Parts: sequence; C-alpha cells; structure tokens
Amino acid sequence: MDLEKPTREGFEARVGPRKQPAEPLVRREPEAPEGCLVVAIRIPVRIIALVLIVPVRMAWDACVVAGRFLNDVLFRPLGRALLWLGRALFVWPFVGLWRYVVVPVAKALGWLGDVLVVVPLVWLYRWVLTPVGRALAWAAGGLGAALGWVYARVLTPVGRGLSWVLKGAGALLAAVGTGVFTALAWLARYLLVVPAVWSWTWVFAPVGRAVVWCGKGLVWSVRVIVTGIGTVLHWIVRVLFVLPALAVWREVLAPAGRVLAVIGREVCDALGHAWRVAGRVSLAVGRFLGALLRWVFVEPVRWVYRAVLTPVGHLVRDAVLRPVAEAARSVGRATRQVLSSARESVRQARADFRRMLLGEPGRSRPADRREPSGREARTLGSSTTALTKD
Repeated sequence: MDLEKPTREGFEARVGPRKQPAEPLVRREPEAPEGCLVVAIRIPVRIIALVLIVPVRMAWDACVVAGRFLNDVLFRPLGRALLWLGRALFVWPFVGLWRYVVVPVAKALGWLGDVLVVVPLVWLYRWVLTPVGRALAWAAGGLGAALGWVYARVLTPVGRGLSWVLKGAGALLAAVGTGVFTALAWLARYLLVVPAVWSWTWVFAPVGRAVVWCGKGLVWSVRVIVTGIGTVLHWIVRVLFVLPALAVWREVLAPAGRVLAVIGREVCDALGHAWRVAGRVSLAVGRFLGALLRWVFVEPVRWVYRAVLTPVGHLVRDAVLRPVAEAARSVGRATRQVLSSARESVRQARADFRRMLLGEPGRSRPADRREPSGREARTLGSSTTALTKD
C-alpha cells in the first residue's frame, strides 16, 4: 500500500488533465448589407459636405481663437475691474453700514428693550401676577369644594326623585302608545297594503310585462336596421378610401420614405465626417500659420533681442550707465558735503555776530526746589534708615 499522498502531477498522469470549462460562444450578428444606392449617394454627398463645411469650420475655429484671446486680454480683466468696482460701490459700504451702524444700534435697542420692557415685565409677573394667581387659585379651590357639597347633598337627591317620577310617566305613555300603534297598523294593512298587493299582482305586473316585450321587439328591429346600414357604410368607406390609401402608402410613400431616410442618414453622416475632417484641416492650417508666424516674426525678434540688443544693452550699461551713475553719486556726495560745510559756516558766523552784539549768555544756576530726590541704590556702605544715614 502506498501511504504517500499523491501529487497533482501524478494524479494528472493517471487520470488525465482537468478539462477547462468551454468559453461561451458569442454570436455576432451580421452587419446589414448596404445597397448600391447607399454607396452611390455616400461619396458625392461627403465630397459636397466637405467642400461646404471646411470654410465654416475654419471660420468657427478662428472665431473661437479670437474669442479666447479677447476673453484673456479684455473681458476677464474688465470683469475683474467691474467686480472690484461693484464691491467698492455696493458691497463694502453696506458691510460697513451693517457692521458699524446697524449692529451697534441693534445692540443698543436690545439693551434698552431688556431694561425698559423685559425687566419690568419679569418683576410684574414675579411680584404681582404670581401672588394674585395663587390667591385666585385658593379661592377657586374653596368655591369648588362648596359646589361639590351642594351637588352631593342637594342636587343628587332631587335628581333621583325626578328620575323616578319620569320613569313612571314614561311606562304609562309607552303602554298607551303601543295600543294606538297596533290599531293603526291593523287598519293600514287591511285598508292599504292588501288592496295595493292585489292591484300589483293582477293588474300592473301583466301590463308591465306586455310593455317590456313590445319594447324588446322594437329595440331588436332598430338594432337590425342600424347594423345593416353600418355594414354598408363600412364597406363603402373601405373600398373607396381605406384600400386606395393603403395601396398609396405601400407602393409610393413607404419606398419614398425609405429613400429619403437613407439620404437623410447619409447626409447626417457626411456632415459629421466632414465636420471632423474640417477640424483636422483647420488644426493643421492653424498650426502652419502659428509656425509661420513664429519663424517669420517671433524667432527673428527673439534672435535680435538675444544676439543684438542684450549685448548692446550690457555694453551700454557697463561702459556708459554705470560710470555716469558713479559720477553722479560722487557729485551728489561732494555737493552734500559743500552744502553741509556752508550751513555750518553760516551757523558759526551767526553765533559770532550774536555774541559780538549781545555778549556771552549768562549761565543758569540750578535752583534748590527742596524736593526729595529719587531713591538711590542701596550699597554695602550706605543705609536707608534715618539714624545710620550719612
């Protein structure tokens, strides 16, 4: 006996490989064949549509490019400016009015309403209405207790006595009424009901059956006449109108409609195809014009800027502008020094002239105001007490 577990390779060698589940077959429906009429219509229609659509598509793409350029250059900045102007004229004044006028006024009015209305009403409710209501509730409780005693001790016995009297009178009236009703019922039965039943059974019922039978016969006659007339009119309308109209529909209108449907479908397909082709043509023309503009105008201008203007500008900056700027700075510094020295000389001459005329100004002595001086810092050799202070 083989005690080892068989491997998958050995199992497949003895039994055979496992069969994979077959993939479901997808049934493809054959495409509807196209007739010679469709092929004969398609090529001329597509050529004509392409010739007509290409200028329209190029004009459309040009309008789109112009619109994007105007949007980026004119409309968007203008819209932002108008938006800022609208905010400055309408939004910000209202925001400031709300924030600095309406809100403080509302808070002030709310505080006044709280002080002048709410607080007095709360005080009135707490110290006037509440005690008055409690007093009224106590009085109503006492009145209710008194009314309950009157109802239990006075009104209940009186009501029970009246109920017993009314029950006796009702029993007497019921006995009298029963006798009168029995006599009236016997008289009505033998004077009205029995004659009426005999009249219905032997007079009105036979006459009604005869009238119904006559009416059914008349209805059957009218139905037969109307059915015959309707059948004749049906066949007349069918032969004179329906069958010719059906023949015209089957033999003329349906084929013409199919042809027009094929032409319309092909025209729509041709327009769509021409629009896509015209888009590719317009894209190619636009790229060609862009490349032409770039190589004719942009690249020469860029080359002139990089190869000519930039070195000339650097040369002018290094050879002319920087020396001129340094000279201007030196002249400015020298001018400032000369002006400062001239101002100092003028100031000194004015002081000497004042001293020559008026003499030396007197020196002011410090006045003894007999006020305590500021507190000095405490050191090891000093003291803050009055006895040991130097």
